[in-house]
Amino acid sequence: MSAAAVGGSLRRIGGLCLRHLYILRGSWLRLLEMAYWPVINVVMWGFTSQFLSGVSSWVAQAGGLLIAAALLWDVMFRGNLGVALSFLEEMWSRNLGYLSVSPLRPGEMVTAILLMSMVRTLIGVLPAALLAIPLYHFSVFSLGLPLLAFWSLLMMMGWAMGLLVSAMVLRFGLGAESLAWVLIFAIGPLAGVYYPVSVLPDWIQPLAWALPPAYVFEGMRTVMVEGVVRTDLMLSALALDGLFLLVGIAVFFLAWRGARVRGALLNVGE
Repeated sequence: MSAAAVGGSLRRIGGLCLRHLYILRGSWLRLLEMAYWPVINVVMWGFTSQFLSGVSSWVAQAGGLLIAAALLWDVMFRGNLGVALSFLEEMWSRNLGYLSVSPLRPGEMVTAILLMSMVRTLIGVLPAALLAIPLYHFSVFSLGLPLLAFWSLLMMMGWAMGLLVSAMVLRFGLGAESLAWVLIFAIGPLAGVYYPVSVLPDWIQPLAWALPPAYVFEGMRTVMVEGVVRTDLMLSALALDGLFLLVGIAVFFLAWRGARVRGALLNVGE
């Protein structure tokens, strides 16, 4: 690919990102909503953690264990929601038809949406992480470099889920938009967010280990309780994340192509 083609692609990706940044800048309610639920989760689980630390030796081993789990779960949830909402913004504004006849390629649109998901996640999770420091004297940043790995791996899974949701909305219309909030919670019980995978019934555990978040949250607890970084868990999560993300992108492209053939991009409804 020539330098001119790369430059044109980056301009189109930047243009779409800029559109969504203008939307965020023009609506303080959207910004408030991004930070609202992570803050509520931290407050709720922070006080729960303080209570359990007095009655549970497991939780007492590592202060902030539940708070860190709540924050990292929200990274995946916000990553998913950031992708889905960025795409739904285009549908709600009836803008997909215009994008489909513009020079913007589907791959460039996906790249822009993933970048906006990162921005939305930072806006949503960082205030909650900072609030936990004065409230509970716990900083998730004390995890150090492993935190960057946990964050990235959970973001990738969130992206994959968000792209699948977007593909389903393209295929079935706006009647499926509630999946942006619902689908991610279906894997919550299997992800081992607040408890080890070993707690699950034996016949369910293989299904849990087929999901990247299970490795991430096991790795988080190992770091916080034992002070050991399990690179094997991180590599397993990375491999599965790559597979899920490739599937998500492929399904989205297929749904986009199908919507263009049916003319659904010009008339998106319920």
